[in-house]
Amino acid sequence: MDIHKSHLLVLGLLLCLMTTQTSAKYEYQIKYLDVPLDHFTYVNESVTFKLRYLVNDTYNTDGKGPILFYTGNEGDIENFAQNTGFMWEIAPELKATLLFAEHRYYGKTLPFGNNSFESPKNLGYLTSEQALADFAFLLAEINPSNRSTRGRPVIAFGGSYGGMLAAWFRMKYPHLVTGAIASSAPILQFDTDCGVFSQILTTVFRVAYKRECVWNIERSWDVLKNYSSTADGLKVLKDSFKFCGNITKAEDITDTFFDYLSDVYGNLAMINYPYNSTFLAPVPAYPVREFCGRLDQNFTGLELIGRLQEALSIYSNYTGQTKCLNIANAYDDNMGTAGWDFQSCTEMVMPMCSEGSGKDMFLKKSWDEKKFSDDCFKKFGVRPKTNVAMTNYGGLYLDAASNIVFSNGLQDPWSGGGVLQSSNNAIKIVLIPEGAHHIDLRAASDEDPGSVRGARQVHLLSIQKWIKQYRKKLNKY
Repeated sequence: MDIHKSHLLVLGLLLCLMTTQTSAKYEYQIKYLDVPLDHFTYVNESVTFKLRYLVNDTYNTDGKGPILFYTGNEGDIENFAQNTGFMWEIAPELKATLLFAEHRYYGKTLPFGNNSFESPKNLGYLTSEQALADFAFLLAEINPSNRSTRGRPVIAFGGSYGGMLAAWFRMKYPHLVTGAIASSAPILQFDTDCGVFSQILTTVFRVAYKRECVWNIERSWDVLKNYSSTADGLKVLKDSFKFCGNITKAEDITDTFFDYLSDVYGNLAMINYPYNSTFLAPVPAYPVREFCGRLDQNFTGLELIGRLQEALSIYSNYTGQTKCLNIANAYDDNMGTAGWDFQSCTEMVMPMCSEGSGKDMFLKKSWDEKKFSDDCFKKFGVRPKTNVAMTNYGGLYLDAASNIVFSNGLQDPWSGGGVLQSSNNAIKIVLIPEGAHHIDLRAASDEDPGSVRGARQVHLLSIQKWIKQYRKKLNKY
């Protein structure tokens, strides 16, 4: 299996990745700051690169308002700025500055320009620790604290990998970050049952419409495999799904297309919002329900293939403008695939597996750590450090953490790696039964369920409390 395909957070971790909207809804200034290539050395510390960040200061009318800081994740920062409406909606009330920082090696923040991904030597500076240090360096520059002046309160925000970074930012730099809203942040995915993602995902599809939907998906793997075993069958599949390029061997289906389908099912669940959206792909409201509506009876053989193609178009061609289905290059570099491939081979190792046999709707596939490591070494010349994130950030043991809200939509398959409970009263847990992937950070909609609105209210009250506490302590200095 392709390294990237097995670890999409769209965390989409992989990978929560976003598509550019057709027109800008929110406005900001684009700025750059020279930051060290390596924050953890005193050798060659003069080597820098330009970190891109976005600022809107129009609501900070008295110059004393808090800073709402989005910890950029695996993609172009402008896409996240346009898709994190909650921050923009609360900024006027808080009189806040909005700040969106781009993650190194993503978007236009490329330390080695076009050569950033050409070798392990260049890629070796791509880590979450370096990225957090970039963010701290940026805050120290624009919001300095010293003996005579304390900086303004800073609230970190992030969704998916960005949510992980927001939480870790507060943990690692509590003197710079007053609190954090960590939405759909699977910080426990490194040490969670490898099958939990597939199990939750199957449940989302099972309850979306009719149970026949899951049965048809389960049945489709063997049907597709059987058709791919002959030249005539491959032609049927190519004509049915309108694949781009040549489909000439069984592996084009059983490897590439199977990976694509698995990704699509995960993405549909993550973007299962109650309104039309363009997150990951243009889709209608409740896209899982729309998908399953095409698989609402027991289908077999060629009829199942036709129904699956029709259902798949909900994700792949909802606008009707796609001429063919590109399964080989389904993601572009604007979505950060090159960088995340490397991170998933180093510190972001999130084991994934499926059991099939009625336990989930996928083929049985075990987690093979050795094969994964060998694939990473073949591609990048590096081997994963499977426990490094747990060691660096604490994982389940968050006793010393404070002022963090962990929110998780229970319809989001990544919630299985999220913080769903804690004995630490300084951490707040928000569960959103009707929520998909970090829906609470998106702009408010009339179609939002009550649990989503309630989550945003918890976020705002927490932020106001943290800011009040910060200013109260400030008066004591």
